[in-house]
Amino acid sequence: MIQYICRDLAQALRYLPYGLATGIPVAVIVLLVVNTRRKRMGKTPLKWLPGILFGIYFAVLMAITFLSRESGSRSGAMDLELFSTWGINDRNNAYVIENVLLFIPYGFLCGWNFIGARNLFRCAALGAVTSFGIEWMQLTTGRGYFQIDDILTNILGTVIGWIIFRILWSQGELRNLSP
Repeated sequence: MIQYICRDLAQALRYLPYGLATGIPVAVIVLLVVNTRRKRMGKTPLKWLPGILFGIYFAVLMAITFLSRESGSRSGAMDLELFSTWGINDRNNAYVIENVLLFIPYGFLCGWNFIGARNLFRCAALGAVTSFGIEWMQLTTGRGYFQIDDILTNILGTVIGWIIFRILWSQGELRNLSP
């Protein structure tokens, strides 16, 4: 199972250039617009580093979940049975673990970027909404299967990422770099 995870993580790194090429410009534009508005309202501007890292991560996430598959290659597939993926074989177990790993940065970066997401339940809810959106778009475009297991494992990854954020936040490691 470990060999599957290592190979899949190495393959996912090929999407980093896409993340850099699209995530940085989009994040910069969004931050410019948001900070201009915040200044007009008398609020302090948001920090750049967390926003740019979130933009890169989100672009890579979209590339992994959509560009790694051909359109229509998995059309109409929906699995609403809980825990149907785990235990079938090492390959499927690796997919489950990879789904958790994929969303750990999401929980971390949401907590770091969005003041409202510094609450565990709000952050987990954002992870659930994002995961559901990805699963729905995969179903409608035929680029993936809609699986309840994926949503649950993505929420678990979000919670783990949020816990890591809170540990670093409580130690003061991220406070100078946060909005």
